[in-house]
Amino acid sequence: MANSVNELMNSNNPDIYSIKTKALGPQGKLPLTDQMLREEPSGNLFGMTQNVGMGWKPTKLNGKQVLLLSTQGGMKDINGDPIALGYHTGHWEVDLLMKEAAREVSEHGGIPFAGYVSDPCDGRSQGTTGMFDSLAYRNDAAIVFRRLIRSLPTRQAAIGIATCDKGLPAMMIAMASMQELPTVVIPGGVTLPPVYGEDAGKVQTISARYSNNELSLLEAADLGCRACATPGGGCQFLGTAATAQVVSEALGLSVPHSALAPSGQNIWREMARQSARAVIHLEEQGITTKDIVTNAAIRNAMVVHAAFGGSTNLLLHIPAIAYAAGCNIPTVEDWIEINKTTPRLVSVLPNGPVHHPTIRAFLAGGVPEVMLHLRSLGLLDEDVMTVTGRTLRENLDWWENSERRERMKQILKEQDNVDASDVIMSPSAALERGMHSTLTFPTGNIAPEGSIIKSASIDPEKIDENGVFYHRNTAKVYTSEREAMKAIKNGEVFAGDIMVVTGCGPLGTGMEETYQLTSALKHLSYGKHVTLLTDARFSGVSTGACIGHIGPEGLANGPIGKLRTGDLIEVYINTKELEGHLHFLGTPYNEVTPEEGSVILAKRPVNPDVKPSPQLPDDTRLWAALQAVSGGTWSGSIYDVDRIIEVLKAGEEALKIKNGDGYLI
Repeated sequence: MANSVNELMNSNNPDIYSIKTKALGPQGKLPLTDQMLREEPSGNLFGMTQNVGMGWKPTKLNGKQVLLLSTQGGMKDINGDPIALGYHTGHWEVDLLMKEAAREVSEHGGIPFAGYVSDPCDGRSQGTTGMFDSLAYRNDAAIVFRRLIRSLPTRQAAIGIATCDKGLPAMMIAMASMQELPTVVIPGGVTLPPVYGEDAGKVQTISARYSNNELSLLEAADLGCRACATPGGGCQFLGTAATAQVVSEALGLSVPHSALAPSGQNIWREMARQSARAVIHLEEQGITTKDIVTNAAIRNAMVVHAAFGGSTNLLLHIPAIAYAAGCNIPTVEDWIEINKTTPRLVSVLPNGPVHHPTIRAFLAGGVPEVMLHLRSLGLLDEDVMTVTGRTLRENLDWWENSERRERMKQILKEQDNVDASDVIMSPSAALERGMHSTLTFPTGNIAPEGSIIKSASIDPEKIDENGVFYHRNTAKVYTSEREAMKAIKNGEVFAGDIMVVTGCGPLGTGMEETYQLTSALKHLSYGKHVTLLTDARFSGVSTGACIGHIGPEGLANGPIGKLRTGDLIEVYINTKELEGHLHFLGTPYNEVTPEEGSVILAKRPVNPDVKPSPQLPDDTRLWAALQAVSGGTWSGSIYDVDRIIEVLKAGEEALKIKNGDGYLI
């Protein structure tokens, strides 16, 4: 360490004083014309000067300009070794995809541009105040991506490259909003599982298992070291990152069989080249994003989400994509209808029944294979346009008879001795395996606006012969995730408990993700016997009897914020009919009906311990307020600009008519 300014600034390199004050500049001439000089804005002309200044040949300045945006993070040397780390493996290797796509654009006579907006890691921020920025970041990143696209006025197409929980949804929102521009999304792929060890979801529970004497220190250290077996790609389970990749392809925004590709491998690199060719073709054919992201495409994506058993976080992201594209925002009723009619067909982490990693879902055929089954059921609109420049029907016809399809299944059998039909099942096979539809939206006097549970992933042992999960007990109420996690680690939570964690919605913590809790309950021996109710959200890898997104949130005068420890709670989930309720029934000593419980809760004040976190950033407080007046989380936490302006104007008018005492007249 330097002890003085002199030591800090001292340099033994004499070359630092070899300084030039002028240079010849690029040699050649810009391909200008009389018309360009008379009619083009100065920015377009200066842009050409900038392009040759960065080394592009003047003779190649007339190519079509394609903007590549990514969430790249970290820095590598020429050997690929880290110079500075990224936030997560998901954005560590996407620079390789950028290079492949850029070279392909160049080879077709185009001019590639590149820009970057990195993204956080929800796994890294679990249980920390970093999670308070997570969901709000998505809107911020989408804004910056859009601004970057508009700030290159000469671009004729755009490619977005992203992988993980917030970066990829932000990228899809940004691309969907570019309705008059050809766009393609390249999903950044997945990391491989370790030969020996645990996946990146289960390994996040080493502290809870160690604290409950279910893991030794040596085991925790060893397992924690090896979970991310390859350096790039999203986690090995169908969490939010993997589900977002699936949704991008299902929307038609990504080329066929691109979601869940193994990061760093040749087939993954080829996906970038295919995507570059696709966006060039779209531009030549005059096909833009508004031709691809339509109401029918949104519905297809929701159907594929249900068939995969995807993350509940996409209920926040798909509505936001729809809004950006100018489409109808899906309602809760739309989600219920789709989940009731769409069978779950994919057996993968974390839902099972067999916990295959995502690479196996890719090799089993990925999105197009699932879509073949869905088309046989008549659940898809096959007339939608896709980034191939062809309809979904044409894409699926190609996939059904392709060499690629057969070769993928052969590799899965040869490498892992797994049959593709055991990973992606036919509807009849899935039914025989007892695989139920994905999501249920319980209501009741605790959740009058609704809630979400991935009912397909409740432990089968807890479901009766009629497909019903039922739990009735007194509540243990916690007003922060940290407090609830401390109770688990200290042995204060037991089999049979109902945990209520409130004050963790947008107004309290930015609607933090509570995977610390859900993962602990999944992997602790007694966890499947515990039910969790919260106004926070869950990681896509969360499973079990965990019910989130409860609305209204506690800090918005929601009933969940009025519950007290000792209150009697009833949880009913019908996993076959996809119906359920969450009811407050008084206390064991004074039991009441659900209707009477509603009256009691309406009169109760909010639990005095339910407060916004003192560490909630002002940036997130602003996001929470803006999305609240735009329809809240059930509308995708969007910014409805017209609605926000309307509310601001109404507020301004209200302030104008205040009298001198500060009261409204």
